[in-house]
Amino acid sequence: MTQPSDLPYGTPQAPRVAVRGEAHLEVDPEIARIGITVTARGTDRRTTLDDLTRRNTTVLDLIKSYGDAVENITTGTLTITPELTRHGRTERVRAHHGTVHITAELTDFTALGELATRLADLELTRVDGPWWELRPDSPAHGEARRRAVEEAVQRARAYAEALGTRLAALVELADLGAENATPYLPPATGGARMAFAAAESAESTPPPLDLEPRRQTVTAQVNARFTMHPPQL
Repeated sequence: MTQPSDLPYGTPQAPRVAVRGEAHLEVDPEIARIGITVTARGTDRRTTLDDLTRRNTTVLDLIKSYGDAVENITTGTLTITPELTRHGRTERVRAHHGTVHITAELTDFTALGELATRLADLELTRVDGPWWELRPDSPAHGEARRRAVEEAVQRARAYAEALGTRLAALVELADLGAENATPYLPPATGGARMAFAAAESAESTPPPLDLEPRRQTVTAQVNARFTMHPPQL
């Protein structure tokens, strides 16, 4: 026999109320990412590769010198591209271009400005970023979900009290879009972006940049359905 609570709608004996709970938190970022592009150019392929290797090693050694302030270092694309002459019947290599892309994730934002400045002061080195982020398992996500559930309960309770009754049981609790399998798209992580390239220079190291972390917005939304005790209308 089908019980009232098994039906997709309420009954006079077990009326239902459906609500949505939302929460929006502003929290400090936990990680900052910067992208480093090391470049080399020369007429000889081997010389270009040697220069690229030397500069890449210099960049990696500098990043690693910051120890625990750097949480992760990854090397991306390596390219060595010949540049052909634009004129003439035969194909001739005019020069060779080499690039290496490196990504560094830092948790110490005080060291971030100094490291970015020192990297940008290296020869033929470009720095992009920072991009501020939260970790996937950040407690902020759980706190946002908890607050969203609390708001859903409060809203449902307010509806019940308006009818002179009270909530009886929770029937369903779901993330927004979970019922129709809508894919989840994480919010875009924002942040101030810097981009600058360095050329070889004999000048002393410039003072470190003062980078202000951009606070992150954490959002949670839930749908909730409750049954109520029958109101006396």
